[in-house]
Amino acid sequence: MASGGSIVPPATYYEKIQAVLQKYDVLLIADEVICGFGRLGAMFGSETFGLKPDMISMAKQLSAAYMPISALMVNEKIYRAVVSESEKIGTFGHGFTYGGHPVPAAVALETLKIYEERDIVGHVQEVMPVFQQRLRAFASHPLVGEARGVGLIGALEIVKDKQTRETFDPALGVAAHVGRRAQAHGVIIRALGDTVNLCPPLIITESEIEDLMARIKRALDDTWDWVKTQG
Repeated sequence: MASGGSIVPPATYYEKIQAVLQKYDVLLIADEVICGFGRLGAMFGSETFGLKPDMISMAKQLSAAYMPISALMVNEKIYRAVVSESEKIGTFGHGFTYGGHPVPAAVALETLKIYEERDIVGHVQEVMPVFQQRLRAFASHPLVGEARGVGLIGALEIVKDKQTRETFDPALGVAAHVGRRAQAHGVIIRALGDTVNLCPPLIITESEIEDLMARIKRALDDTWDWVKTQG
């Protein structure tokens, strides 16, 4: 869950959730807007976590964000239900104002072609161990209560007390300060609540990861000095 602070589900979570959904015939919708197209080391995050969704929503990396576009994939069961109802009215019972826009669609097709030609997923699989290793190394920093992530996404949870995981008063904006210091060192990150979130480009190299983490460390050290100064 990216916008919630890059929360990684515990082992067996999705297996147990899916068993409950299947028992009560509840649809599973996978949000792949961020996790799709290689971010977690597979074409879709659903593959990484063993999901069998009924629907998959996607956007962003569908066009590498060069053009606004989104899409929804549905399984055969849902598709047949839509077709059955559409036959009653004589037209496909579905539509959006900008559905099928030719320009974003063309960009998306070219993007998918590039993903395949350059083996972007394979590249992510090569560099993500380095990213996760360097990310988790921050767990020893005085400000970091937890370093977590999967593939090329992760977060650092900023805490006041490493032992109790007590957080800072939100009014102090400590995580936001880390974000400002990171930007001062040439890195744009996303500070959300008590977490600092990292989501680098899929084409990032190992040397760029080392450079990225060095800059993040300087931002954390700057913030730690600031926190001590503020008492």
